[in-house]
Amino acid sequence: MSFVISALPAAQFQPLFALSSAELAERGILRQTVEGSGAPCRVTLVDAEIGESVLLLNYEHQPADTPFRSRHAIFVRETATDTTFAPGEIPPVFRARKFLSLRAFDAAGMMVDADLVPTAELESAAPRLLADPKAAYLHAHYAGAGCYAARIDRA
Repeated sequence: MSFVISALPAAQFQPLFALSSAELAERGILRQTVEGSGAPCRVTLVDAEIGESVLLLNYEHQPADTPFRSRHAIFVRETATDTTFAPGEIPPVFRARKFLSLRAFDAAGMMVDADLVPTAELESAAPRLLADPKAAYLHAHYAGAGCYAARIDRA
């Protein structure tokens, strides 16, 4: 079974970059200049480079009205543009991490399975979890910090 990884759309974040630091702070958002590794952009699914401007904000990645409703911190690069991936293609930011937490959800947003997988095994783990007829989609999370990385669907 083939799968496709989806980044977040740039349009919902682009207006935020025009706001002042004070206006961002009112919304609980920080503008930062990247000083080291570990700022994975959720729009490009590439790590931001040292010196780049990013927003650090809280994002609701699992909006279903279930006990699994969830939000977490994400980074978005100021220069981010929409990024798409071919079926089975693994984004650069995933390859830079050793492990991913994969969480399978049904159509109602209830978790039906989960697994901690070495990133090198993503190409077999994602289809295995999506083979469950109850699984409608997967969410990938970075295993270390636990934050949302991307959505994975059947291709």
